[in-house]
Amino acid sequence: MHELMELTKKLITFRSMHSRPEEIRRCADFIESFLRDIPVTVKRQDVEGIPSLWVLPSAGRVPVLFMSHLDVVDAPEALFDPVERNGRLYGRGSIDDKYAVALSMILCRQHMRELQAQGRGQESLRFGLLITGDEEVGGYRGARAVLPHIPADFAVALDGGSLHEIIVKEKGILRLKLTARGRTAHGARPWLGQNAIEILMEDLAAVKTLFTTETDDHWHRTLNIGMVSGGRSVNQVPDTAEAHLDIRYTENDDPEAIVEAIRRMVRSQVDVLEREPLFFGETAGPVTILLQLVPNARLGRAHGASDARFLSQFGIPGIVWGADGEESQHADNEHVVIDSLLRLYDILDQFVRRLRQG
Repeated sequence: MHELMELTKKLITFRSMHSRPEEIRRCADFIESFLRDIPVTVKRQDVEGIPSLWVLPSAGRVPVLFMSHLDVVDAPEALFDPVERNGRLYGRGSIDDKYAVALSMILCRQHMRELQAQGRGQESLRFGLLITGDEEVGGYRGARAVLPHIPADFAVALDGGSLHEIIVKEKGILRLKLTARGRTAHGARPWLGQNAIEILMEDLAAVKTLFTTETDDHWHRTLNIGMVSGGRSVNQVPDTAEAHLDIRYTENDDPEAIVEAIRRMVRSQVDVLEREPLFFGETAGPVTILLQLVPNARLGRAHGASDARFLSQFGIPGIVWGADGEESQHADNEHVVIDSLLRLYDILDQFVRRLRQG
């Protein structure tokens, strides 16, 4: 357990932000070196500078794949100095998702040592690892690029939920850009122009009427107006204005219908920038083993999205699960609850041993 904590702290010190691509590669190099020293065969793929690393049994299908990611969102320098306080480990990536990378690495080393003591090798490993470098920016060059080549029967995305909540459903993503066009004129004579910002504001007010549902659990489609821009000078009527929308939808929504409804009600041009499916997880099979190991755990759902959506895309049953972070992901007080991390390691260790016995 000491090694797990120390490795998590070491990984936090890498500034593996997408504003520092060399640090992402340096972190991947460290992980690759650690795994090769176990020793295991590590495969690496770099897509447009984004590294992915995976370790699999030498042949055949993978009973369970543990997924994690080494990239983090931007943070000030101080957050890359891990701090242990009041039973929590603080630092950027502590819960999202460096603890999971460290857990996977230590778990792999422990089980390989046991297999080697029995005269067996990597071919007998009952699980695989996939560690990617772009989950925070969509996962397109990581999980989506690698998962088609991994014959996994089940996967655990160690990137969400909590020790007592196993995520089996995540909302889908729809990202749109609205572009309003008007006619420029001098700001002193606005009647001679057509203000694109005003057009955009009217359109945004209309779009919001499609998102008026409010329930206690918020399991309904939501809208966030994330970016708005327009105009070049205060004394000029703007002829263009743009807004970027982040829509999260549920299984009760048709994303195509949402787009068409918006197009009918606005004057702006509507462009679909991103459309990602919901994640539907596994509720039987290996999940029943986990529920036996954590009898007070429940199956839940999440409003955010993760690389788990690619599991659904490629037909791999799976779940999203992890240690407790008390919803501190991406915050200045990001942390992992240490007891939950150690408990999670024990549970996954027992889980893999049951698979090995099977």
